[in-house]
Amino acid sequence: MGETENTQDDIQRETMDVDVLIVGGGSAGLAAALHLQNLITRHNEAIAAGTKTGTALNEPMIAVLEKASEVGAHSLSGAVLNPIALRELVPDFREQGCPIESEVHQDAVYYLGKESKFKLPVTPPTFQNHGNLIVSISKVNRWLGQLCEAKGINIFPGFAAVEAIYEEGRVAGVRTGDKGLDKDGTRKPNFEPGLILKAKVTIFAEGTRGSLFQKVAERLGLMDGKNPDVYELGVKEIIQCAPGTIEPGHVIHTMGFPLTRGVGGSFLYTLPNDQIILGMVGYLDTTDPLFDPHRLLQQLKTHPFIFNMIKGGRVLTYGGKSLPAGGWFSMPKLYHDGMLVAGDSASMIDVKKLKGIHMAMKSGMLAAETALDALISGDYSAKTLAKYEERVNQSYIRKELWETRNFHQTISKGMYTTMPLIALQELTGGWMPGGRLPIPHEDYETTEPVLDAWGPRPWEQPENQLPKPDGVLFFDKLSSVYMTGTMHDEHSPSHLLVANTNVCRDVCYEKFQSPCNHFCPAAVYEMVPESEAAGAVPGGVPGALAGKKRLQVNYTNCIHCKTCDIKCPFDNISWTTPEGGGGPQYKET
Repeated sequence: MGETENTQDDIQRETMDVDVLIVGGGSAGLAAALHLQNLITRHNEAIAAGTKTGTALNEPMIAVLEKASEVGAHSLSGAVLNPIALRELVPDFREQGCPIESEVHQDAVYYLGKESKFKLPVTPPTFQNHGNLIVSISKVNRWLGQLCEAKGINIFPGFAAVEAIYEEGRVAGVRTGDKGLDKDGTRKPNFEPGLILKAKVTIFAEGTRGSLFQKVAERLGLMDGKNPDVYELGVKEIIQCAPGTIEPGHVIHTMGFPLTRGVGGSFLYTLPNDQIILGMVGYLDTTDPLFDPHRLLQQLKTHPFIFNMIKGGRVLTYGGKSLPAGGWFSMPKLYHDGMLVAGDSASMIDVKKLKGIHMAMKSGMLAAETALDALISGDYSAKTLAKYEERVNQSYIRKELWETRNFHQTISKGMYTTMPLIALQELTGGWMPGGRLPIPHEDYETTEPVLDAWGPRPWEQPENQLPKPDGVLFFDKLSSVYMTGTMHDEHSPSHLLVANTNVCRDVCYEKFQSPCNHFCPAAVYEMVPESEAAGAVPGGVPGALAGKKRLQVNYTNCIHCKTCDIKCPFDNISWTTPEGGGGPQYKET
């Protein structure tokens, strides 16, 4: 079976052998699966027709593992899609029923004051989206999943990959998580052991901060010599506006209000049927210990420019996710013996344009082409799989990421003070003196003490006030989480591991006001009095703890954004994969 990590040897596990295993059923993973199956079909047809020499591939098995209950349920994005990769993957995507909300007809960028607005007279190239498509990525991924299944590709929803399998140093597959464990890890009557899936090639396409790939990269040194991973956090709502008030196909980006500290902005996309997508994005290297994207999104809706569009409407859905922001210099080595990595897991996002879906698809396709080479040659070593990195370097992925290679490093120092340097990068194709700018910190290291950031009365500051919820247009965080449909078995082990809760009580709350209570877009973390903490014995709080607060983790609220794993100022929280099928149930996002 080979070596695994933390394998429970007393559990008898079934083993399945596949040819190519894809971990993650998002845009990158599904594009890889579909393209590979198409390539295999063409290869075999060419062999049969005598137009190509070699040996036909005898129905190699392609398997896709998806931790969500169904394909698309964990997919969240803006999303304005550059269709370049989609057109390569499915040339007749419109005829095949790809769910497209609207083409982009009009762009605009605004600077928002507290109540004022200023429209830039010219839309910068970064924000020009003519020719792009407004889509729901959860719908698009469901559609891609259907195309894959129609081709005979095996998709296994509800199966979370939790460990990599290694054989003589090569990645040889994964183990899926056990199901039917109680909170303390004991086996319930419905216990089902995870599977061992052995693969000739494993493609990691888990999305942002892939939890399994993080461990693989650390073990294999795939981030050696790279800039550290850094991230942004985005939240969004879809709002049903009053009839006859919204013209579809408009894309608006804003800067300024309500994000007065840190770097970020908002986006607004108009859809058919008088709907809009409204979202906020902020850099996670913010110094603000009270950074709360959900609160910022609610505040954004109070601005006259936005409110006049949405008044008389109602919020339909909500969601949140982190996205990689480091770009080219934070991209890991993309291959090793037996494995490749694609999409957001490989930091393939143009953070300047907030575009990554087309790169995820393209990287999945290039991984598929490399996997085909390996299947034909029978060589699954790094020597063959290195062709994947060569293909990426020769594609538009490299071109786009290279032009923004120093963008995050520059703008994270302040959106407005660095505008001249950003303009220089725009003129020079990303060049900066020194060539490669380092990222001197990870996101969790930048948080300031609350007293330094906000003074002695932080919650009296207007920037930290949540607009009064009305359950129609304005919501508290817990009510917003309800709209994600997120579900986890409350009797299963928590997948959110806090290394030392005493740090949360004795240091973090006093110094930082518990940032996880704020940056988490799903109300997972809250500080409660020791006497009210889960499992507390009434009257059993020692005198030394009287008046203290303890961290309570409401893990069933989690929507899998992974921000807690990124931004806890003590690097004290680890996001791990929950029991397969748990998490948000996105349908319209």
